[in-house]
Amino acid sequence: MNRRPSPRQPSAAAVRATSRAPRQPATEVNRSGELEVFVRVAELGSFSEAARQRDVSPSAVSKIVARLEVRLGVQLLQRSTRHLQLTAEGRKLLESGKRVLADLDELETSVTARSVPSGVVRINASTATGQLLLVPLLPQLMQAYPELVLDLSFTDHVVDLIEARADIAIRWGSLPSSDNVARLLGRTRQLIVGAPAYLERMGRPRHPDDLKRFVRIGWNYPRAVPHWPLCDHARKERFMIGMGEVLRVNDGEAMRNLAIAGAGLARLSLYHAWADLQAGRLEAVLEDFNPGDLEPIHALYVGKPGHLPLRTRVVLDFLKKHVDLRHAESVPKEFLRRR
Repeated sequence: MNRRPSPRQPSAAAVRATSRAPRQPATEVNRSGELEVFVRVAELGSFSEAARQRDVSPSAVSKIVARLEVRLGVQLLQRSTRHLQLTAEGRKLLESGKRVLADLDELETSVTARSVPSGVVRINASTATGQLLLVPLLPQLMQAYPELVLDLSFTDHVVDLIEARADIAIRWGSLPSSDNVARLLGRTRQLIVGAPAYLERMGRPRHPDDLKRFVRIGWNYPRAVPHWPLCDHARKERFMIGMGEVLRVNDGEAMRNLAIAGAGLARLSLYHAWADLQAGRLEAVLEDFNPGDLEPIHALYVGKPGHLPLRTRVVLDFLKKHVDLRHAESVPKEFLRRR
């Protein structure tokens, strides 16, 4: 009777060789590339615009972000037909991711000795601050760093730096608690001013109580302080005079121009009103009751001082060096009307 041959069993050596066979490599993940794409999408608020800048299709960009979300296990963007909204996790990744990419750029720059600041720096400021403080300094900044691209936005609305895609924001006054880092640029005195013709018509105020018969131009944005602080230094008595009951604005230049036009009194920074006081278009009043408070101006940015892109750091250093408000900390005698 013929027997069917039994299946041949693998030798022990073959088993050992099989166990040592290398596994197929997993799909490689370009984490820095994914992060760079996500940051660009978040900053631009658009898949198609990010795709256009990278010269790829919008679907390719969308897939990269989706792959990143799957790998991290969180949703980074809320998508709709009209716009993209960062989730809390997306905001955190954007803030930290920009620092990581900045560190990588800094490392590559240091290794290749290409230490020339270049790229886009977005700066946000109020209209008055932009016109009076930033614009005069820009030619010198551009000459010092010719490879920088400056993107300026002037508005009196307080914006979120991440949502506005701003690298630096210039802010007056006390700052609310936030994750932003503030660098002090200077301080300026506040004072109440009016047009000489308006004061001739209404009579010049001699005491804080006299302000009740004047139009006191105020602010209409939520964070505004709704009163003017004044002080009787001899009696150590403080006054809080309400304002904005008749006329309110959301723009510092509008307030200054209204005061010049004789619409009412305004409380402005000495820095803002300097040229008008010097030219006689405005006149300071109640300086004997001025509490002498100095309002600070800061440059705000997101991140840590040691983790900024070179382009942002050189602009901050330039502003710190060239913004000089020392002349605006006290009112020169020639600005005060002689009794």
